[in-house]
Amino acid sequence: MSLTAIREVDYVILPCNDLAAARAFYRDVMGFPLEEDHPEWVRFRLGTSFLTLRPRGPWLCWHDGAKAADAVAVQLAFRVSPDEVLACHQELVAKGVEILDPPKDQAFGHRTLFFRDPESNVLEIFAEIA
Repeated sequence: MSLTAIREVDYVILPCNDLAAARAFYRDVMGFPLEEDHPEWVRFRLGTSFLTLRPRGPWLCWHDGAKAADAVAVQLAFRVSPDEVLACHQELVAKGVEILDPPKDQAFGHRTLFFRDPESNVLEIFAEIA
């Protein structure tokens, strides 16, 4: 088997400074289905993939290292239909989420919406429009 056999991402792990706040955000604000709520990690199912949250710090055989306050560690993009971008924006605003960039049609053929999670990661909701 070679590296060209890789066809999809199975799971993404987000190291968290505040696991409880991140869990609440992805469960209550984003509405992601909770797959597993373990004392040392939380796993949400997103289609055929998983989003896993775990505490930042020493983990198994490595150490994550410190993360500067408000530094972006990762950007996650979630695809929806074009009409759903505005609906997601309205729902996020109603839930008190600070929006970085409201829905906008981009020249490269996406309708985008940007905001942050409690760990300062940038989240994007987008739709292909062209």
